Amino acid sequence: MSRRALVVLVVVLAAAVVGTIRTTGDPDESPTSNSENGVELDIGRPVSNSLDPTSGLPVVDVDRLPSEAADTVTVIRWGGPYPYDRDGTVFQNREGLLPDRPTGYYREYTVLTPGEDDRGARRIVAGGNGELYYTADHYSSFVVISGGEDPPS
Repeated sequence: MSRRALVVLVVVLAAAVVGTIRTTGDPDESPTSNSENGVELDIGRPVSNSLDPTSGLPVVDVDRLPSEAADTVTVIRWGGPYPYDRDGTVFQNREGLLPDRPTGYYREYTVLTPGEDDRGARRIVAGGNGELYYTADHYSSFVVISGGEDPPS
């Protein structure tokens, strides 16, 4: 079995265990634009026109993200297993788009991208207090992820 097939299998199985595999919204919906820089994000429509008060970034419900991102959120909340060696490594926030925090506060995780032979551009960045950010364009822009289920205690 190829590494990519194994990675896909691990993520799908982990998400299936917690019953969170989702489909995205109506395929006829157009993606939301990041109006500040014109980058098209594959995030569906925002929950509302609200901005996160801490980061100033748009807020998007996890159910409106691509299904692979929602699955990655589940794997993060369950603490793994993670499909890539780089998952869980320190995210430096060199772009300065997330709130300024000490080095080590943020960790990055790969969101599988269908059709990509490598990790692709999509990531979720997790903050030390549980906040989650999604980027579809390898850190050029972010949205704050809201909602979703935490694992049982």
